[in-house]
Order: sequence, then C-alpha cells, then structure tokens
Amino acid sequence: MRNPARLLLPTLLLCACAATPPRTPDKPDRPAVTVAEAYVSAPLAGEELDSLASWATPDRTVWLIATAKSSHRLLVFDADSGARLREVGRKGTAAGEFQRPNGIAVHGTHVFVVERDNHRVQVLRLPDFVPVGSFGSELLRSPYGIWLHATGRGRLAVYVTDSFMLGEKFDVVPPLAELDQRVHRFDVRIDRAGGGSERIDARHRGAFGDTSEAAALRRVESIGGDPEYDRLLIADEHVPHGSTLREYSLAGRYTGRSLPPDSFDAEAEGVALWACPDGGGYWVTVDQLSPLTRFHVFDRLGLTPRGSFSGRRAARTDGVALHAAPTARFPAGALFAVHDDHSIAAFDLRAIATALRLPAACLH
Repeated sequence: MRNPARLLLPTLLLCACAATPPRTPDKPDRPAVTVAEAYVSAPLAGEELDSLASWATPDRTVWLIATAKSSHRLLVFDADSGARLREVGRKGTAAGEFQRPNGIAVHGTHVFVVERDNHRVQVLRLPDFVPVGSFGSELLRSPYGIWLHATGRGRLAVYVTDSFMLGEKFDVVPPLAELDQRVHRFDVRIDRAGGGSERIDARHRGAFGDTSEAAALRRVESIGGDPEYDRLLIADEHVPHGSTLREYSLAGRYTGRSLPPDSFDAEAEGVALWACPDGGGYWVTVDQLSPLTRFHVFDRLGLTPRGSFSGRRAARTDGVALHAAPTARFPAGALFAVHDDHSIAAFDLRAIATALRLPAACLH
C-alpha cells in the first residue's frame, strides 16, 4: 500500500533536511592530535560531494566513488592520487540517472546509490555502471544513508535511513510516534537474467526507530554496521537534542546505548568500521566542524573513546570511506573523507594508528 505521506513529496523534498551550520567551539574541550592528509584532491565547484565508497578494480587499482548532490551524478576518483577519472549519470528519473544522490555502498561488483529526490535505491554493475534496477520508491520519503551486508549466497540485508521532515521550511522534526520509520530494511537478491543481464528482487522487511523523548532518531543520515557483533550505529544529526550515534541490533532493536555523552560538538556525520583480523578494531566517526573536522575513534567492542584527530585542511566532512586493504600508495590502507563539499582528503591508516597510539593489529 502506498504511504499517504508520499502525497507531500513533490514539495517536501525540495528543501528536506537542510543542513544545520556546524558549530565551531572557541576552545574545543576534546583534544585532537594532528594527522596530516596524504593528499587533498583538487576542488570541484558546483558538485556538492557527500558520500564515498571504495572499490578494488580487476586491474588492482582502487576507485573512490562519490555522490555529487548538486550535479546529480557520481564522480570516480583514483584512490591513490585523488585524480578524477570519470563522471557517471545526469539529472533525471530514468535508469542510470539520479536526483540528489546521497548514500552509497559497494558490494562485490555492484554499487548501491540512495537518491533522495527519486525516493529510491538504484543498483548499478561495475566497472561500467550498467543500471541493474532500483527499489524502495513506494516506501522511502527522504532517504539518505545506506549500509548493507551479505546474509547468504547472493543475498543482502540493506538498511536505508529516511529523514523526512515537516513544516513550511521542512525543518520540523515529525512527532515522536512517526519516528519509528527512520530506518528501513530490505532483503535484496540480484538474479542473473537472460543475455547476461541481471534483475533486482527486493523485499521490504519493515522499518524501525526508537520513539522515546530521550533517544528518538530525529535527523538521520549516516549508518554503519558490524554483523560480527550484531550492531548498527546510526547517526542522529539533531544538534539541539545532542547529536550522537545510537546503537541498534541488526533486527532493529534499540539497545539503550549511544556513544558517550557529549562526544560531538557539531553534527555526527560519517561513520566507518575499521575491523581487525583478530576481531578487534575501531569505529571512526565524523564531528562536522569548521575550520577543521574532528574525527573521533571508538573501540569496536566497548564503544569507548580511543582518541581524536584532525587533518591540516579537512573541514565540514560529510561522508567517509575506510579502505583497510593495501593499495599501491597506502600499504596499510587509508581513510578517505569529503572535504568542504568539493574535495577528497586521504589519511594513511598507519599515520592514524601512530598518532593515536593504537596497536598495530589492524595494519597490514
């Protein structure tokens, strides 16, 4: 059944979830060490970069795929240099076209792109970005973030955040009772069809979100998961209520736990899991500050703080992608972050581990 709230969409999504300007404390009360960026790519005006995903190509190079909201397309970068390689798509509603692409995730040879204004998740096959299909358009109102993981051979659980808002300027948080629709889960299968083509089989498995005054998800975008520990971390960007990341199970149950109080001075944005072979690891999160983004690192198991760092230039970061596998330039892997909506900043994971005095167990 079509959601009645979709009747509001033609006007609702013109202004949904306008970003709150990041707050810059005069004297930050959380010290952060400096980790110099390995590079900051050339600025690209008019693109409004948001989220990132990495993909290891068959020729052993690594691509960074970025969503560009204002130009309604994807941009592909070389992960080792930051050089722009190509652009994909244009504004539109057809397959292979986009409207305000935001969240992005890669699994195998497929890239999943969340489109806020097309209210869908579109799937394309790499390396040629051949459209495979889309899902969610009958349910999603203002989708933003995505995280997925394999649940079986050819099967994926896909989680999509939905940050629909109300009011004349679409900046009013809906009533608490409606916030149980902040995250949707889909079971997705990509089937082979005739002639080498593929098709998407996606089934909605429900939506969830806490509705209490203390812990409701008021403005959502970034989401990350850890199947080994049955954990989702969901960023609530609502600064007036205290922006943080809240912990849910993969089944959508709020655990009652969030990251430590007052961890963030601005909006909690991107989140990435840095998993170690021994089962340990870290969560890297974004505090969207200016003039410098602050990246907070938390223990994978206990979610306890392990330190914070900033670059020399990276600011107002939205999305991040952590590529732990070796590349030609980054033998221990790298963290990639959007810088000020127009560039990519790269950090060597060895430099981060050294600066925060983290054990070398995660480094290749």
